[in-house]
Amino acid sequence: MEGTRRHVVVVGGGIAGLAAAWHLRHEGAGLAVTVLDGAPRVGGKLRVSEVAGVPVDEGAEAMLARRPEGRDLARAAGLGGELVHPAPVGASVYSRGALRAMPKRQVMGVPADLAELGRSGILSPAGLARVPFDQILPATLISSDVSVAAYVRARMGGEVVDRLVEPLLGGVYAGRAETLSLDATMPHIAAVARTERSLLRAARGIAGDAPKDAGSVFTTLSGGMGALPEAVARASGAEIRTGVMVRELRRTPEGWRLLTGPTRSPEVVEADAVVVAVPAPAAARLLAAEVPKAAAELARVEYASMAIITLAYPRAAFPEPPSGSGYLVPPVEGRPVKAVTFSTVKWPHLADADPGALLLRCSIGRLGEEYLLQRADDELVALAMGEMAEVMGVRGLPLDSRVTRWGGALPQYEVGHLDRVARVRAAVAVQPGLAVCGAAYDGLGVPACVATARTAAAGILAYLAERREGEWREDHPAAGAR
Repeated sequence: MEGTRRHVVVVGGGIAGLAAAWHLRHEGAGLAVTVLDGAPRVGGKLRVSEVAGVPVDEGAEAMLARRPEGRDLARAAGLGGELVHPAPVGASVYSRGALRAMPKRQVMGVPADLAELGRSGILSPAGLARVPFDQILPATLISSDVSVAAYVRARMGGEVVDRLVEPLLGGVYAGRAETLSLDATMPHIAAVARTERSLLRAARGIAGDAPKDAGSVFTTLSGGMGALPEAVARASGAEIRTGVMVRELRRTPEGWRLLTGPTRSPEVVEADAVVVAVPAPAAARLLAAEVPKAAAELARVEYASMAIITLAYPRAAFPEPPSGSGYLVPPVEGRPVKAVTFSTVKWPHLADADPGALLLRCSIGRLGEEYLLQRADDELVALAMGEMAEVMGVRGLPLDSRVTRWGGALPQYEVGHLDRVARVRAAVAVQPGLAVCGAAYDGLGVPACVATARTAAAGILAYLAERREGEWREDHPAAGAR
């Protein structure tokens, strides 16, 4: 059997699946890798299209610059020269009827500087007066995972949760602080919460430890983050097959059998190993037959839906040009739009593409707000236009608009999420030649997804190396006697 070329199938052509294919191909000499995806194109939630003639992302518009995985993958795919950074402008929060500067010294909305928090005006006088009590209250003992809201409210009061933490978490997860896991969504806070009595002091320490010369927190590609998947697909050298739905995954004596295609004309794909890189509900269906414990855990992961409305206005439509990158809207404000990004302010390369236009993105939809997304596209555009008219004083109609709906796009890292992920991986590990990766596990951003892909690929490569060694010893029995 020596010299047989191994075949690995990656199910899912989002950035996690494509990154897994890249690592498998570049770190596993001689591997044949096939990526199967049911969609007509690769990329998952990374997609770019034109608005008013300017390429603008439809999904994620940036990735963390301080984690290397995303940047390294972009460079490996030949896009290193396209990495760009945002303008050094601040963001705001729409709170108590006005736009107010987001405190710079904060950790996912947890304030680290009382004076700065007071100057922002985000909290009411009563809410602001509650925050310092954190420094004299007895310790809030945490022996296991709790919700973000439960811990932060106990230390700093409800307004910090409602007007700072909630909008930041909503921007990332489209979720609710009442159910999101402290351990999974705020790991730095969770770590110190078990040893530090004061949350304010803990936040100060975390903010103080941040490198002062680390540069921008975020980066993107001049052609949009949506350019990354196709580049990674090409650089991987893997066979990419789109429009191929995998309906069943079963173990065989030689490896794995994947049943694809329509029921009337199914196709079987054989593989030595498989990486499952699809969202949790789809992964649960595929794993149900062979790894029922993992499937049961993944089936319980809830997902939130959202829509992004991109508008292009003449710059003259704004009485005053926006000075910041955008603003977040707390749910307590009762507004349908939860976040606004002034794209051509945040990203100078977009401003250069059309100096006469101002492009912006309005995000609509949190967990439990699916009713908002049942509206027609023109109604969603009208909601976004109304937001701009009321908050920014915009006059007239946009030059162009685009509505992108992301149904069931954002996994919710609810209380106990890290334990659930550990149970999934433990169950999968029992099955040789099987791995999982994607946004449902260790983080929603591109770098986190790439990191899960690298881990999955490493596990598959280790399994194949061990299997190759075992087969070599079978073919050379004398070697085992030495």
